Amino acid sequence: MTTETQPLLLAGKPVADAILAEVKHGIQDLLIKGHVAPPQLVVIVVGDDPASHVYTQRKAVVAQDVGMRSQRIALLASTTQEQLLHHIAALNADADVHGILIQLPLPNHINTHTVLAAVDPRKDVDGFHPQNLGKLLGAWDARQNPVALPCTPAGTMTLLNHYGIELAGKHAVVVGRSTIVGKPLAQLLLQANATVTVCHSQTVDVFAHTRQADIVCVAIGRPGWLTADAIQPGAVVIDIGINRLGDDHPTRAGKLAGDVDFDSVALKASAITPVPGGIGPLTIATLMQNTLKLFVS
Repeated sequence: MTTETQPLLLAGKPVADAILAEVKHGIQDLLIKGHVAPPQLVVIVVGDDPASHVYTQRKAVVAQDVGMRSQRIALLASTTQEQLLHHIAALNADADVHGILIQLPLPNHINTHTVLAAVDPRKDVDGFHPQNLGKLLGAWDARQNPVALPCTPAGTMTLLNHYGIELAGKHAVVVGRSTIVGKPLAQLLLQANATVTVCHSQTVDVFAHTRQADIVCVAIGRPGWLTADAIQPGAVVIDIGINRLGDDHPTRAGKLAGDVDFDSVALKASAITPVPGGIGPLTIATLMQNTLKLFVS
């Protein structure tokens, strides 16, 4: 890879639009062939976190745009874990529901692992059920995986593939080890024959690793954390973070920012994702793709 004065901008929206067009066509084709109704996605959101409500509303709009049915269940922050599990059990038993998504984060009094494990793996559009994560780990080729893949990592791989970013034999560093992004993304990169290093809060000298990487993927929720001095010239930088800036950024308060200091890193990287407009659109597009996949499986 060579250093570019103007890096390749890895915009996610055109890629996401193409995926959504395919999903819409797929649903129309199924209806023409005799399916009585399109797939139905149900999203459960618990509590009053503003970002969660914005995200779930956006998912409902996109589902409608592609011809999918969607239902949004908004529960109070005081909802008990038992009550939430009751809702999930009812959706599991409903043959007219094809995809179930639990919007994260959940309130602190609810055990996230218990809730995600309660979703029927055959309706798990986020790919977070332990059984589905296990299938991901055991797959040699994620494209042949019969289950839905976690949306953000799968969307990241779609983006890299679309822009022709070579992965085989490259050193990829993933910063962040969450079950939602970091761990499944590392596995998908490994399946693409990259050599993968995962860094986290206990890693000694994270930047020593990122400076050796051909590809750096960051998902830690710290705005502007990765700066130009933390990468090598020509690196591909994938910013998966999305943060709403506070009053400590007076000129940009309320705006969205990634985990990468875009302006400085873009001068050194060969390719970089913007925030917003990078991985975000692909996460939602992959969700729709997963719902259709579970519907026909």
